[in-house]
Amino acid sequence: MNENKAPDMPILEHLEELRWRIIKIMIALCVTSIACYFFTDTFFRWIRWPLDMATPPGQVINLNYLRIGESFSVRIRLAILAGVFISIPITLFQIWRFVAPGLYKHERRSILPLVFWSSLLFLVGSAMCFFWVMPITIKFLLALAPENVVPMLTINEYINFVMWTTVSFGLVFQLPLVALFLGKLGLINWRMMARGRRYAIVGIAFVAAVVTPSTDALSMILLALPLYLLYEVSIWLLRFRVNKTAIPEAKP
Repeated sequence: MNENKAPDMPILEHLEELRWRIIKIMIALCVTSIACYFFTDTFFRWIRWPLDMATPPGQVINLNYLRIGESFSVRIRLAILAGVFISIPITLFQIWRFVAPGLYKHERRSILPLVFWSSLLFLVGSAMCFFWVMPITIKFLLALAPENVVPMLTINEYINFVMWTTVSFGLVFQLPLVALFLGKLGLINWRMMARGRRYAIVGIAFVAAVVTPSTDALSMILLALPLYLLYEVSIWLLRFRVNKTAIPEAKP
């Protein structure tokens, strides 16, 4: 028996283990969400920050709700979103405890750096979106309003816009890791990606148009530019980090 891997378990024991891991994750989510409910005013001030930065000096743009119970549902929603974010370490730990016994020692060593870099790239992409892209985009959209027209923004639409745009940026920042993984499998190499730049630009523009919830060109451009930069970083990683691939170089 291999000492680097735990003994095989019956399928029912695996299912029981999975059930308890899911229960622990749900308990952590419930506890953190309930605790976060008491700080929803603070979270609301934070999520308003891009709008406040985009508003001209001396002006205030209010966020409105259209139904009586909407203010309460927004608080619940903010609490759950914050709870999900805060409980991510617990969730990852429980997933790791479930998966790790079935992995060899070298596989466990390779997964931990992957989780670290994936989390870091997601945080960098989300932070860049929230602190840079969102204020610029909102300011641009507000400037398009005709004279004497006051925007009436609903809180639900605003939260949807901020949340999905921020998450989209975090996800597309995973491109270098995806390219590195495919390169390790021998499915792509840096020469292939370098030759496909023109097609990649079209694909990046399409992805930026799909993942951004708004239809304005500025949001898509602000997402497409860092995505193209990540494409170039992926080429660099494949060239200098992946030495051998299964794809032979095409002859001219």
